[in-house]
Amino acid sequence: MHFFPDIETRRQFLTQSGLGLGSLALADMLSPQAASAELKDRGVLGEPHFAPKAKRIIYMFMSGAPSQLDLLDYKPVLNQRNGEQLPDSVRGTQRLTGMSGNQSSIPLVGSPFKFTQHGQAGAWFSDQLPYTAAIADDLCVVNSMYTEAINHGPGVTFLQTGTQIAGRPSMGAWLSYGLGQDNANLPSFVVLITKDKSGQPLGSHLWGSGFLPSRHQGVQFRAAKDPVLYLGNPAGVSNESRRLLLDRLKELHEHQLSKTPDSEIQNRIDHYEMAYSMQSSVPEATEISGEPKSVLDDYGPDVTTPGSFAANCLQARRLAERGVRFIQLYHQDWDHHGGLPGALPKLCKETDQPAAALVKDLKRCGLLEDTLVVWGGEFGRTNYCQGRLSPNFGRDHHPRCFSIWMAGGGVKPGSVYGETCEFGYNIASDGLHIHDLHATIMHLLGIDHERLTYKFQGRRYRLTDVHGHVVQGILA
Repeated sequence: MHFFPDIETRRQFLTQSGLGLGSLALADMLSPQAASAELKDRGVLGEPHFAPKAKRIIYMFMSGAPSQLDLLDYKPVLNQRNGEQLPDSVRGTQRLTGMSGNQSSIPLVGSPFKFTQHGQAGAWFSDQLPYTAAIADDLCVVNSMYTEAINHGPGVTFLQTGTQIAGRPSMGAWLSYGLGQDNANLPSFVVLITKDKSGQPLGSHLWGSGFLPSRHQGVQFRAAKDPVLYLGNPAGVSNESRRLLLDRLKELHEHQLSKTPDSEIQNRIDHYEMAYSMQSSVPEATEISGEPKSVLDDYGPDVTTPGSFAANCLQARRLAERGVRFIQLYHQDWDHHGGLPGALPKLCKETDQPAAALVKDLKRCGLLEDTLVVWGGEFGRTNYCQGRLSPNFGRDHHPRCFSIWMAGGGVKPGSVYGETCEFGYNIASDGLHIHDLHATIMHLLGIDHERLTYKFQGRRYRLTDVHGHVVQGILA
């Protein structure tokens, strides 16, 4: 039976006509075998460059940029000088966003929340993070993160992909490409988004594969009867019928692949096979009814609400147990240009207990040692008030410094890294750029960030571009 008409495409013409360099270049670009051989030569196909401290990552991304000055970076001088103008000597020549750059007054504003020190390092935590504060000795708090991005779209994209311009591979895709798949029945990269949140939109480019093969893109698990869209069989279609269909479809794709050496055809075959395996593995991985009551209680009352941040944190632990290499959690609505004193406690109530419970749960299961947990947003918030100073104030975007915390996976527990000035406006010591964070994360997973590259459009790309240094000060 003849499945494909003998219509010669431009790609087939270039591949088969022997047009010298054009044919060789196309074959090199498209051949899965050539790509595989190149990866093996660099020692990054499914194996690290050196012994890793971490095997997987759970990244809790607080989209919208939580205020470090109200959560992790205590600055009493702001309360002492509340209402005074931000000194020119502190601001320097830094640009402000269009939302506050035209203000005639930029008054300092202190935090309305109480801070206390916790753990062996004496890390400061706001009273809005009581559960996180209780695990201070498991955390490495970084108060000296910085970025160039000043708006949400570029800022989130930068943190997720290493560049402010959408279209590059995401961090999870890079790690999937470099380290391969650990569980043949589950994706290496899974995305979980808190249900029914507002705020800045989250586009699929944040977990996309960019120019890497599409099999490395993140797979979103949703809070629904079918966690993965179009995974289940249509009504009246049995698993046996599905298997027969996929076998015949695979034959068609292999026939096409034999005539057109396009790696995306092989990726399509792999996608179908993965989807078939996930029909049984995903329901098992996402079913929490067998979890002990003590564990459910640790995550808080929202854990049984599908799509809640608490439920996603528990799902993240279950996925980590099953070999998923990169688990990305998104929680939106941290963009508090106004109403911060009322809005921030609500966000913390949703996230503080589950995030701490995840770290404790991983530790209980013996997984924290080789699981890197990261919590943070895309940039920080200003030490001055956006708009007029009022009890219901807000803070604008601030890229010069912000805070994150990390746990497990080879980072130094019970530590604080970096420091900002007394006004919380500039970094005073040990600045840690996003490229440095990416380089360090990859190092913890056994990857030399300068060696994990992919050739695209004539040049080699990497997650850290031409930047990034491994930060030894946060390593255990």
